[in-house]
Amino acid sequence: MQLLPEPVRRFAAWCAVLLLASGVGYVGIRLCAEFRTAVTPVLLALLGTALLGPLHRRLVRVGVHRSLAAGLTCVAVVAVAGGAVYIVVAALVDTGDQIVASLKQAAKSLAQHFGAAGTSVGDLAGSARDLLAKFGGTAASNVISGVSVVGEGIAMAVLALLLVFFFLRDSDRVVSTIRAVAPGSSADMVEAMARRAFEGIEGFMRGTTVIAFIDAVCITVGLLVLRVPGAVGLGALVLVGAYIPYLGAFISGAVAVLVALADRGFVIALWALGVVLAVQVLEGHVLQPMIQSRTVQMHPAVVMLTITAGASVAGILGMLLAVPLTAAAFGVVHELHARYATR
Repeated sequence: MQLLPEPVRRFAAWCAVLLLASGVGYVGIRLCAEFRTAVTPVLLALLGTALLGPLHRRLVRVGVHRSLAAGLTCVAVVAVAGGAVYIVVAALVDTGDQIVASLKQAAKSLAQHFGAAGTSVGDLAGSARDLLAKFGGTAASNVISGVSVVGEGIAMAVLALLLVFFFLRDSDRVVSTIRAVAPGSSADMVEAMARRAFEGIEGFMRGTTVIAFIDAVCITVGLLVLRVPGAVGLGALVLVGAYIPYLGAFISGAVAVLVALADRGFVIALWALGVVLAVQVLEGHVLQPMIQSRTVQMHPAVVMLTITAGASVAGILGMLLAVPLTAAAFGVVHELHARYATR
């Protein structure tokens, strides 16, 4: 090694560090994928704890016992989430037939427009029946598989809620536990890194919640002005979807436009699309820079790449967890940089 120039030795050292870190990261991801039924509730519980921590601390400050405060916080989040889901489902059920009718009418118009090609709605229906007859067994097995996935998801959600209760109740013991398991004299550094990581997650959840609430209110008001049915439910869908950056806004906006198209016609649907796009512009150019830049310092390109990587690893759940976990990693990196940059 002494025969190599100093820059080459440094480059080789950095390559070795990057390869080691990549290998450890890959093994960690594979282990998480293998034990996803246990790892996923823990990660979801961390997100819930970061979001609900301020409410729990406020209840404790006014004299409520820690266990009771944690229980009340969990009951409140279940009530709010259940109410939002009920409102969304009720709005979609009320307008479901109208959406289907509008889509059928649009398909019929397209079939008439391209009638010279010899394709009709009847031909498409016949082909669909043939496909269903051919692949009926596969479809049935997929339905059974889907039911098992739903059951697994419900079980993980219940476990995550129980973990949120314990995380909130025992949050005062976390620091002492971290310091107890930290090796040697690294307790201070490990504690600081853990604090910065959790602050990154907490900042993401807090900023996303504020932005989601503003988006939901603006879209709800716009849909109410346009007299779109189920405006409150669609606003609740926007609120829930905002926790998946970019994709959640696209899906919730598309549902709002479809409902407007079904009940109010093409012109009102265009106005609804304009409302959704205006709110997204407001979020991207005003709310994100003002709010998220103070809580999570990540470039939008990093966010999009993180979401893509999370989707490739764990689908929609990966998209939900990718950004807050990356925010935690950025917090650790910033802490390490602050500690060693001056040395």
